[in-house]
Formats: sequence, structure tokens, C-alpha cells
Amino acid sequence: MNTDEFQRRYGNRMAPPPRRLLISELLTPARLAFDPATYKRLPRDIDGDNRPVMLLPGLGAGPGSMWLIRRYLRRCGFRTWDWGQGKNHGNVERLAPRVIERLQMLVERTGEPLSLVGWSLGGYIAREVTREYPHLVRRVVTIGSPVVGGPKYTSVNRLYERRGLSADALEAATLERYANPIQRPVRAIYSEADGVVAWQACIDRFSDDVQHIRVTGTHVGLGFSKQVLRRLPALLDA
Repeated sequence: MNTDEFQRRYGNRMAPPPRRLLISELLTPARLAFDPATYKRLPRDIDGDNRPVMLLPGLGAGPGSMWLIRRYLRRCGFRTWDWGQGKNHGNVERLAPRVIERLQMLVERTGEPLSLVGWSLGGYIAREVTREYPHLVRRVVTIGSPVVGGPKYTSVNRLYERRGLSADALEAATLERYANPIQRPVRAIYSEADGVVAWQACIDRFSDDVQHIRVTGTHVGLGFSKQVLRRLPALLDA
């Protein structure tokens, strides 16, 4: 599917999230602070069988942003590693090769491919790494990740434009990559209340083995969402 065909089918339905949703994003930290301590009620009778998982943070965030996901997966018996790149500065061309190097090292260490869990842009990077090196990856779970359009259908589109990058050109380049399909299972978590990434851009219409999981909540809150946490072990275990 080329850019023109994609635009004919879906373009009139897709746009960056409405500004009203950004208000909820701004209020998310306060809501999390006052959220009842119900995380203790999350299932713990899950055997991750010591399977290895790499966590990739979103734009502007570092490994610490995924601490709750890391903690819960470890409690469920998974081994976890962060992506080793510090803060996600958004330069995918520079970050992806470094992620591949770390992934190769971890595969050699563990003796098996890793599952990748990526939040937002981290999920996009996880998908592209898997596309190019499927033998290093067991499966991919994305959380609020734009799988089409690049930054075009996100609230941070202007940041890329200020860098002199064309949203249309980035969208076209993203679509061209689908000529090389992802050969590993993809599980895509999204929220229709996402105020950063348009939920429609999180829908993978290209991969053969893909499942979409709808949850509620803001983009900023997805990494702390009890709905997301409950689903992650099964998505990594299936």
C-alpha cells in the first residue's frame, strides 16, 4: 500500500489528537499520585519462565519511565533489560543501530531471542528493529505507538517540523518500509483517549500476525495503567 492509497482509505479519518485530550494528559501525574494502591491486586500467579524482555521508552523519556512495567514483569518471572540508550531523543536513525547492537549482545548472553516492549516511539523503534532482524526477536508489544504516519498524527509533529523534517515525507518513508513485513507476532495496545498519538495511527493494517488491545487512559498514563499491566504477561507468553 503506497502513500496515495493509504490516504484514500484512511487519511480523512486520521489527524493528531484533539487539543481537549491534552488537558487529560497534563492532569495524568496528579491522577496517578492520588490513585488508590490497587497495584497489589495485580495477578502474581504467572510464570514468565525466565524469558528475556527488553523495554524501550518513549520520546523524551528514559528507562526510569518504565519502572512499574519492569517491576511487574520481574515479579511475574520475566527477565528484563532496558534498552541501554538513556533518554529517547527521537533520532531513530541513530538509536536503532545501537538498539540492535545491544539486542545482539543480549541474545548471545541469554541464548534466545528477546521480546520487545516499547512505549510510544519506543514501540516504533522495536517494530523497525524486528523488521530488519527478526531472528533476534521473539515478539513485539507496542504501547500507544504510532505504527503509521511517523509523527504526523501525533501532538509532537511540530517538534519534527522545527527540525526541518517533513511530516509527509516521514509518513511516506514509514509506509515504504512495509514492503518488508514484520515476521514476528505483534501485539498493539492503544487507547482512544490518547492525547499524544492518534489511536487510529496505532492500528497495524499491514502485519500478518497482529492483535490490537484497546484500553482506557491517557498516553502518559499507559506505562502505569493497571489494564496494561494485567495484559502484558499474557501478551508476552502467548
